[in-house]
Amino acid sequence: MDEATFDDFLKLDIRVGRVIRAETFPEARKPAIKIWVDFGEEIGERKTSAQVTAHYVPETLIGKTVMGVVNFPPRQIGKFMSEVLVLGVPDAAGDVVLITPDKDVPLGGRLF
Repeated sequence: MDEATFDDFLKLDIRVGRVIRAETFPEARKPAIKIWVDFGEEIGERKTSAQVTAHYVPETLIGKTVMGVVNFPPRQIGKFMSEVLVLGVPDAAGDVVLITPDKDVPLGGRLF
């Protein structure tokens, strides 16, 4: 893996948001869920497609606090435009577990 500098890290705008809407994404090549996240007043609402179906269903995501990279360019996923990258880590089986703060924090807070 290439070494990154602290300046490289500072280029990423990683914010906390709350899932406000989620629905299945049956058109996706791999099982996925469409997720809409509120990142607070400064960033607003962004949507994404996430391959998180091993641990989550749309109904359990509503209200969940997540972390996401908000300054990547939008990416077309089928007929759906993804505007944010929600962050997760693999469990022992390689399935995605979303990263979430362990305390209540304001929406839009930036990771540092």
